[in-house]
Amino acid sequence: MSRIAATFARLQAAQRTALMPYLMIGFPHRTSVLDLVPALEAAGADLFELGMPFSDPLADGATIQRAAQIALQNGVRLPDCIETVATLRARGVQAPLLLMGYYNPVLRYGLERACTALASAGGDGWIIPDVPPEEAGALAAAAQAQGLDLIMFVAPTTPDERIKQVVGTASGFIYCVSITGVTGKRDQLWEGLGGFLARVRSRTTLPLVVGFGISTAAHVAEVGQHANGAIVGSALLNHIEQLPPDQIAEGAAAYIRQLRGL
Repeated sequence: MSRIAATFARLQAAQRTALMPYLMIGFPHRTSVLDLVPALEAAGADLFELGMPFSDPLADGATIQRAAQIALQNGVRLPDCIETVATLRARGVQAPLLLMGYYNPVLRYGLERACTALASAGGDGWIIPDVPPEEAGALAAAAQAQGLDLIMFVAPTTPDERIKQVVGTASGFIYCVSITGVTGKRDQLWEGLGGFLARVRSRTTLPLVVGFGISTAAHVAEVGQHANGAIVGSALLNHIEQLPPDQIAEGAAAYIRQLRGL
C-alpha cells in the first residue's frame, strides 16, 4: 500500500478529513519549506502539496503566481524541489509529499529521470494540472514504474464521460476543483459542491480531495461531509506572507491548528 493510500485509510478509520497544505518551494525564502513542513505536520497536516515554481502558472491566482515569482527569484528549479523532498525525509517527515507544478519543466527534465529522482528522494507523486488524461500516458507509466501516484483534476464543468476518462488515468486521489476559475481564497464554498462530488464519487473508489477557495475550519468541515480531504493553498500563503521571518513556521502551524479546530 502506498503512503498516500495508507494515509487515507488511517484517516477514514478515524473519521477525519485529510488536511493538505499547499506550500511553494522557495517561498517566502529559499529554504522556508524545510521549516514549514515539519511544523505543519506536527500541527495536524496529513499530506503536503509542494509547489514547483513556474513562470506561467495558468491554474493559479494572484497569490500563488506571486509566490512562484519569488521562488524563481530565489533560484528554485525542479532539481531543487526534488532535493527539498529528500531533505524533508532525512529530517523525519512522515506525511506524503507530492510535487505540484506544470508539465513543461518535468518533460524537459525527462519523465523517467524525474520520476526516478522523485521516488529516490522519498516523494509520493505528481500533481500536474496542465496534463489532460489523453496526454498523460507516458507520465503515468513512468510514475507507476517508480511507485509514484499521478493526481488528476476534475472540475464542476467536467462532463461525466470526461470524469470517467480522468479517474481511469489517475491514482492516489482525485483533485476536485471546487469552483471554475483559478486558485484563491473565497468566503463561501460553491453551493453545488455536494452534488458535483457525488457525481465524481459514483465513478471512482479513489479518495476525493477538494481544492481552490478553502480558508476556514468551517470550509474544511463542509468539505469533509462530501469528500476525503481538503487542500488549503492561497489562504495559507497569504497568512505566511504577513508573518515576521522568525515566526513563519510557528504562525503557519497556528493557522493549521485553527483549520483543524484545535
